[in-house]
Amino acid sequence: MQPKQKADSNPHSELKELLLLSRRSFIYVGVFSFFINLLFLTPSIYMLQVYDRVVGGRSESTLLMLTLIVAVIFAVMAFLEFARSRILARISTRMDVEMQGRIVDVMFRNALQNPRQASIEPLNDLNTIRNFVSSNGAFAFFDAPWFPVYIGVMFMFHSWYGWFGVASGILITGLAIWMDQATSPLIKASHGKGVQSRLLLERSLRNAEVAAALGVQKGIFQRWQGMHAESLQWQAEASDRAGALSNMSKSVRMFTQSLILGVGAYLVINMEMSGGMMIAGSILLGRALAPLDLLVNGWKGFTSAKQSWDRLNKLLETFPKQAPRMALPAPKGKLDVSHLTVLPPGSQTPVLRGITFALKPGESLAIIGPSGSGKSSLVRSLLGLWPQVNGEVRLDGADIRHWDLSQLSKHIGYLPQDVELFDGTIADNIARFNEVDAGKVLEAAQIAGVHEMILQMPNAYDTVIGPSGGALSGGQRQRIGLARAVYENPQLIILDEPNSNLDEVGEAALFRALEQAKERGTTVLTISHRPSILSKVDKILVLVNGTVAMFGDRQQVLAKMASKTTQLPTREATGK
Repeated sequence: MQPKQKADSNPHSELKELLLLSRRSFIYVGVFSFFINLLFLTPSIYMLQVYDRVVGGRSESTLLMLTLIVAVIFAVMAFLEFARSRILARISTRMDVEMQGRIVDVMFRNALQNPRQASIEPLNDLNTIRNFVSSNGAFAFFDAPWFPVYIGVMFMFHSWYGWFGVASGILITGLAIWMDQATSPLIKASHGKGVQSRLLLERSLRNAEVAAALGVQKGIFQRWQGMHAESLQWQAEASDRAGALSNMSKSVRMFTQSLILGVGAYLVINMEMSGGMMIAGSILLGRALAPLDLLVNGWKGFTSAKQSWDRLNKLLETFPKQAPRMALPAPKGKLDVSHLTVLPPGSQTPVLRGITFALKPGESLAIIGPSGSGKSSLVRSLLGLWPQVNGEVRLDGADIRHWDLSQLSKHIGYLPQDVELFDGTIADNIARFNEVDAGKVLEAAQIAGVHEMILQMPNAYDTVIGPSGGALSGGQRQRIGLARAVYENPQLIILDEPNSNLDEVGEAALFRALEQAKERGTTVLTISHRPSILSKVDKILVLVNGTVAMFGDRQQVLAKMASKTTQLPTREATGK
């Protein structure tokens, strides 16, 4: 099915719901911030009392008592600061734990729908958000609302002090807005170009052998270098602007804190304010502007987190959570395809039109046809990986779209043409990275005729292999992939060019596996360019230009092909 599209402004986004789950923790952070900022009035009050009472009265006992009280208050503040930092760190960790599974699922679904956009960037976006939540920049949002309180106290000292604080706050806030407008487009452009360059390099590394053999590595590097340099250029320009505005904000704050002393001195000279108020007002202004200055200095992190939030939100809304589906009984392998029309993701032209055929449990089918006829597209649709715009695919009477893919995969064996093995042991790969059942792994390996080959590996079934099979040959990967396909005896097995890399020994093992599958009543679909496999199937489906040219019992189809003086399929005639 096509991913559901939603508006970006959806008020019930999953990320917002996740934050709501931590609302109690945010309330605690807010309460701690309340007392922290309330206690931050202490330095101003202390200076006011020292200058106006202690110095004037020359009372050492009063100074000692005030100092002890301030020391205790600062110790309490330090504890509260530590506590709210720990809480925000726990919130950020919870975000990661709660969302990582969902985001990985979305990444896989996005890769199925948009293969060329497959990327781990969503996890990087989650990490960016998580880092910001636990950073000092997040504290500014809890402390900034206290700006009016500090300014109100300054108004109590003198109206000039209050208006001076208001003007300073407006100036620094203006710098923050200016920074957002000046850097956000640059950061977004840098991220976009950086993602493109990483995708180019990742795809190239997956084809390193071809790149080296054809001498395209230099050209790929130059193209990547150009894209990477452009990303760095955008990033450098954003950093330059952010640095300039951040330094400007810092200079403005230091200048205003110094200038307010001059204003206070003028008021003291004219007997409109005491010396203690002059010093206390300067401290209050510094505290009032600190969160705003922190916002400016951390604006780049906030902008990056906001853009990551928007991208993640859009991706999560494009691929909404799938409602739990009731588990269906294990299928027996009855397959019905009716008037199937398939449109590849991102394409406007169907690759399959009106495909209709049916298989009984235990029947085997060979799918043949010229290159580009839609054989692999049919396989992807039968697996539920590609959406159908018309028609239906039913397994034991149930529409394939009504199956949960994680449940469906337990009953299907799949061997793709380009066999991908994953980081782990051979046993892990055969067991599909579920809990390894030694008996079932051995059974699958023996069915695929690969047991003896695995025993020759350095650590047999515990041999660790890397991406794409590491140092294994194409034939070895294909035979291990076949063992993975027949693991736990699925009722439907789909093999895409299963003998393309096999020698005579491997092909003989494949044929034995097909015979055993038939004995177990397993339904098998095979795409192959080799005529030898046609003798092992019950039916043949011939695809031409995305439509069914012939379908029926093997002998009938072969007879029709012979009557039309059509040669048996060869690599050139029916290869993919």
